[in-house]
Amino acid sequence: MGNYVEITIEDHGVGIPKDILPRIFEPYFTTKQKGSGLGLATSFSIVKNHDGYIAADSAVGVGTSVYIYLPASKKSIPAKKAEVAEARITGKGRVLVMDDEDMIRLLLSRILTGGGYEVELTKNGEEAIELYQKAKESGQPFDALILDLTIAGGMGGKEAIRRLLEIDPNVKAIVSSGYSTDPIMSEFKDYGFSGVAAKPYEITELEETLRKIITGKGG
Repeated sequence: MGNYVEITIEDHGVGIPKDILPRIFEPYFTTKQKGSGLGLATSFSIVKNHDGYIAADSAVGVGTSVYIYLPASKKSIPAKKAEVAEARITGKGRVLVMDDEDMIRLLLSRILTGGGYEVELTKNGEEAIELYQKAKESGQPFDALILDLTIAGGMGGKEAIRRLLEIDPNVKAIVSSGYSTDPIMSEFKDYGFSGVAAKPYEITELEETLRKIITGKGG
């Protein structure tokens, strides 16, 4: 079976009923009114792709424990060498981020603001279209958008980019999703997107993609 590293995450919340517990890693399954049902499904996919295993145990009124098992490496850890910090890619421009997950919006806001961008946030396609149109009419248009492909209970990136192209044929948008197998992620240009960013984000790649579509330079 091999050696594994165990990571245990516990809380002391309301707990999860036994009849629901087996479904918590299913995509889009959620008991929250505003949840997308993608958080634990994404975690499951990441752990599985690393040849690991994730499981949960819970008791109502007591709390929940999540167990993650990842293969332990047999390689010895080499002595650290002095590392030269890689220069961060910075840019400028106005970026509109659309995602229904509060944590993702906050994460992208911090990353992009730190990279020199002016950032506005929205949680669905309807709001994104309204903000984009208002910004364009005010003479302060967005230079790029990052649109989540799937929005729980609202307009996602596919429909949003179609509507945005009607407003502005030159709109520049990056499609974002945790489902890398979705055909839109591989054929994004056919749907009107200028770039793609898979979740979980690799910050350097995201900033490089954003810089390229704003400046129009590939180098």
